[in-house]
Amino acid sequence: MHPIIIFSKMDFSQSNLFGYIEDLQELTIIERPVRRSLKTPEEIERLTVDEELSDIERAVYLLSSGQDIQGTSVVANLPVLMRQNPADTLRRVLPKIREVLHIAGVEMQLTAAVSFLTVLQEESVSIHTYSHSFLHIILQNLEHRDAGVSNAWLETLLAVIEALPKETIRHEILNPLVSKAQLSQTLQSRLVSCKIMGKLANKFEAHIIKREILPLVKSLCQDVEYEVRTCMCRQLEHIAQGIGTELTKTVVLPELIELARDEGSSVRLAAFETLVNLLDMFDADDRSQTVLPLVKSFCEKSFKADESILVSLSFHLGKLCNGLYGIFTPEQHLRFLEFYKKLSTLGLQQENGHNDNQLQLQTLEQEKKYISVRKNCAYNFPAMIVFVDPKNFHLELYSIFFCLCHDPEVPVRYTMAISFYEVAKLLNSGVYAIHKELVTLLQDESLEVLDALVGHLPEILELMINGGENSGSESKLLSIPDLIPALTTAEQRAATSLKWRTHEKLLQKYACLPHIISSDQIYYRFLHRMLTIILTNNVLPVQKAAARTLCVYLRYNRKQEQRHEVIQKLIEQLGQGKSYWNRLRFLDTCEFIMELFSKSFFCKYFFLPVLELTHDPVANVRMKLCYLLPKVKSTLKIPTDKHLLQQLELCIRKLLCQEKDKDVLTIVKRTVLELDRMEISVDAEQLEKEKQQNEGRSANVNDKMFEKKRRDSKTSSVLTKSITLSVPGSSSCTSAGKEDKKSKLVRSQSFSTQALHPKYSNIDKCPNKSSATGYTSSVSGMGKSCMLSFSDDSFRSHSTGNSGNSAFPSSSSSRNLFNSADQKNNGNKESQSRKMSIKNRKSNS
Repeated sequence: MHPIIIFSKMDFSQSNLFGYIEDLQELTIIERPVRRSLKTPEEIERLTVDEELSDIERAVYLLSSGQDIQGTSVVANLPVLMRQNPADTLRRVLPKIREVLHIAGVEMQLTAAVSFLTVLQEESVSIHTYSHSFLHIILQNLEHRDAGVSNAWLETLLAVIEALPKETIRHEILNPLVSKAQLSQTLQSRLVSCKIMGKLANKFEAHIIKREILPLVKSLCQDVEYEVRTCMCRQLEHIAQGIGTELTKTVVLPELIELARDEGSSVRLAAFETLVNLLDMFDADDRSQTVLPLVKSFCEKSFKADESILVSLSFHLGKLCNGLYGIFTPEQHLRFLEFYKKLSTLGLQQENGHNDNQLQLQTLEQEKKYISVRKNCAYNFPAMIVFVDPKNFHLELYSIFFCLCHDPEVPVRYTMAISFYEVAKLLNSGVYAIHKELVTLLQDESLEVLDALVGHLPEILELMINGGENSGSESKLLSIPDLIPALTTAEQRAATSLKWRTHEKLLQKYACLPHIISSDQIYYRFLHRMLTIILTNNVLPVQKAAARTLCVYLRYNRKQEQRHEVIQKLIEQLGQGKSYWNRLRFLDTCEFIMELFSKSFFCKYFFLPVLELTHDPVANVRMKLCYLLPKVKSTLKIPTDKHLLQQLELCIRKLLCQEKDKDVLTIVKRTVLELDRMEISVDAEQLEKEKQQNEGRSANVNDKMFEKKRRDSKTSSVLTKSITLSVPGSSSCTSAGKEDKKSKLVRSQSFSTQALHPKYSNIDKCPNKSSATGYTSSVSGMGKSCMLSFSDDSFRSHSTGNSGNSAFPSSSSSRNLFNSADQKNNGNKESQSRKMSIKNRKSNS
């Protein structure tokens, strides 16, 4: 039997074959432009420039005979040329750029506008030279046929006006502006004139503006084109600031009133926004008699015939209500509040929980507009709290606050999350009323909303816990059952997303929880979660944020059992973990511990585990340890941590002698020099205690020596009598010398064993004597030090045996010392006996 082959995925029908052919043809069409984009040898030859040309000569050559892309490159490089050689650039390159710009394309024009502005900002030349060389080129290109190019040159000119002297502005800009603003000029020319006049209003005195600029302003406000009227209306705010309050009331306000009734909706919108921005310049009479009627008409028309102003009205409503607050009657106050409530639910009209079928289907454009309106209402919510008074929040605005926090659109809820802290501050003692909405936003399905809320989360939680109506433990306990699950849910949702920056930010803000909830709740609900994140998360900033927050939790935990458990887990799972990544995070955690805890705490629990990483098989771990060693040394105090200092010195010697990785060794040597320059802090109190103990010990030794001398003086008379009968080198003298030698040896050994604490007596010392700051000598004598042997047990905290300190002589050396001393004593005794025998012989004779 032959296997049956079934072509289940291949269809060779005629129609499909034609489809395959069409696909192949499309692929060939896609490849054709790639082949066409390759340069021919002739084109490459034309693009090639002599390398021996200077920068100025190359720029002139490319502007004269090069292609457009090369000329654009020269124009983009103009600021660099001005920094390097301003004189030649102004003399040779800039005239060429001026010629080329007459026929240049859009790309080169935009590049030139940016380059000219950069030259101005970098101040490569004086403002006088700049206005003489560059200003005319800018003015020539202001009326370019392309609107984007014209706006780019206009932005450059407005920046130049800020730096130019008044006389130059008057002659070069203001005088030509009179003719450019005439109705006979092009639309683009008149639009440019409007923006220039708004800029010039802040450069001249009020009487000059009144005489030379205001007539042009009135003319442009009455222009036949609505674009010009709109543009000029938006510049009236700047002109009002330049001419002062009196002229604003007599000249600007009448123009604004007329423009507010304009037939063009964009003109009316510009007039409304300008009125709102100028509210502070109007007195109470102007506000009540002129501004308020206009605003009321805007609000009435916005729903009926002019929805174009609705978005702007909702954005400025908070500023408008508070600006007109003093002139509102109670009825007007209520009317504006109801208007705000209506805008806050615009597009969400519902009846009995269902959409009204009688309403017409909203277009997509309308839906976007309504979302923008509700978003603006969320933005203005803090201002509306001030408008109604925080005491009336629950009665007047809570229902709107609830709707905005539960709005179906993310931008609305995002804006509420941003303004939540401002709302909480305004409510003050009544802040507990919005606790449920805080929980809702913490559990929002959108991470954008959560990210916006987290920015001020510590301040919000502190207000929520401490600023409630019953600001005691009762209100604190009431808030916790909803708050803690919401916080844990928010963290888990951020952890499972791809937005690690939001997760990092959340973990950083969770460091405030010790001020909010109890230590036990943190221990059981958050602390172990932080340790899990350090061990399992793959994003380094997130791991570091979790490590720091964990250290904060540990800092505020007062239960020793829980503390010891966490410390043990940090050492075992991180410091002694199988993954080198975990060991690196252990060093990060130790750095946070040194920042947040006392020096003694770090030395007690983490000093030795950190030093154990000198044995780590991974070079990156040892390298990070070397960078950390200066901070580790700064935690030591002398004489309390003398034994830890010895351990640190041993680690340095071990790294110097046994390190094989050249990068690590380089960092070790650099770290050694830094350690040598460091000064160790001295514990004055402990030093005084040890000094007193040493003085007492020396006093006891002196007393014993005095008693021994007294006993020896009693026996000296007997001894002198027996000397005459003794033979030199007799056994009695030898035995006495041995006894004296034994007593001295015992005292020497007792001093040597007392010098080192028995807990750290297992340190394997090198024969070379080292001091507390002897790191530099270790580097210079590295060749000799490498012959030393080190024991891995030198870093264990508990000793298994006793050994002497290398700072004191060993038993063999002390034995040699005492033998030489005994020989000297015996020699003295023999000479004395000879002298006595000679004296006796003389007396007998």
